[in-house]
Amino acid sequence: MKYLVWISRIFVGVLFIISGLIKLNDPVGFSFKLEEYFSQGVLDLPFLMPLALSISIFVVIVEVILGVLLLIGFKPKFTVWSLLLMIIFFTFLTFYSAYFNKVTDCGCFGDAVKLTPWESFTKDIILLVFILILFFGRKYITPLFNAKTNWIVAGVSLVVCALFANHVLNHLPSVDFRPYKIGANIQEGMSVPENAPKPLYEYAWQFKVNGEEKIVVTNGEYPKVDGEFIGVETTEIQKGYEPPIHDFTIEQDGEDMASSILEENKLVMVIAYDLAKSNHEAFADVASVTSKAKEKGFKVIGMSASGNDRANQIKKDYGLDFDFYFTDETTLKTIVRSNPAVLVLERGTILQKVHYNDLDELEF
Repeated sequence: MKYLVWISRIFVGVLFIISGLIKLNDPVGFSFKLEEYFSQGVLDLPFLMPLALSISIFVVIVEVILGVLLLIGFKPKFTVWSLLLMIIFFTFLTFYSAYFNKVTDCGCFGDAVKLTPWESFTKDIILLVFILILFFGRKYITPLFNAKTNWIVAGVSLVVCALFANHVLNHLPSVDFRPYKIGANIQEGMSVPENAPKPLYEYAWQFKVNGEEKIVVTNGEYPKVDGEFIGVETTEIQKGYEPPIHDFTIEQDGEDMASSILEENKLVMVIAYDLAKSNHEAFADVASVTSKAKEKGFKVIGMSASGNDRANQIKKDYGLDFDFYFTDETTLKTIVRSNPAVLVLERGTILQKVHYNDLDELEF
C-alpha cells in the first residue's frame, strides 16, 4: 500500500500541477469555458457568469497549490480531502456534459490538449481511483521537508501563481496553444489536405417487406431490397478531418470578405469581441497606433460581434478611422484574449499580436 500511495502521490500531484499551470497560462480562456457551464441549458447558473474570471483564477491556483502540497506531503489530510471533493465535483460535471452533450470540451488542459466529453469523464474516473488510494492510505503521506520549509514552498508557490496570473491577465498568455498564434497562417489553418480522413457514416434503411418492417445497414450505398422504402437514419461513426480554424469570416452587409482581406500584404486587425465589454479607454491608444499604421500603408479594419450602432458610436467617440466588420464572438475570443487587441498580418500570416496594454510594442 505504501508504494501504491507513493505512485499515486506523484501521478496526481504532477497531473494537477501541469493541468493547473496550463489553465493559469490562459485564465481568460478557462473563464469562457466556465461561462459555458454556467449558461442556461447547461447548469443554468447565469448569476455566476459575471464571476467566471474570478472563479477561474481561484480554481486553477488551488489546483496547482494542491498538487504542490501533495508532492511535498504538507497538510496531507487537508490536501487529500480537497482533492477528493474537487475530483468528485469535476467527475459529475464531465459526466453531465458527456451524457447530455452539453459542453464539447471541458477545458481541463486548456487549448493544449483537447479532450472529448467522454475522454474527460474517463480521465476524471482514473484520477478518482488514484485519489481514493491516497485517501485511504493518507497515513503513508509523509512530509519531504520540515514544517518551516513546507510553509515556505507553499507560500512561494502561491505568490508565483498569483504573479503569473496577474501577468497573463494584463498581457497575453505566455504560451499560445491556439491556431491563431504568431506565425500561423489563417488560410492554411482553414484548408483541408487532399489526403485528409473523410467522415464515415452508417445508414440504417427502413423498408416494409411483406407487411413487416426491415432495417438494412450500409455505409452509404442504397441496398437492393424488394420492398417499400420508408426512411433512413444516418449516424456518423467516425469523424473526418476538421481544420484547426473554422467558422472564420469577416462580414460586411452579409458578405464574407475574408478571402480578399486576408490577401492584403499589410493588414492591421483591431479585435474587440464585444464593444460593450471592451476597455473603452484603450481605444484612444488604438486610434493613435492605427493612424500610424495607415501612414505606413497598412489597411486597418475592426472586427467585432457587436452591432453597427455600437461600432459607429465607438468610432465617433474615439476618432477611429476604420470600419468594423462582423465576426463570430467565439472566434474572436479564440483569436486573442484581450478586448480590444491588435493584430498585424501579412497575407494571412499573423506577425504580431498584442494586448491593449502593450500597444506601444507594435512595430510598423
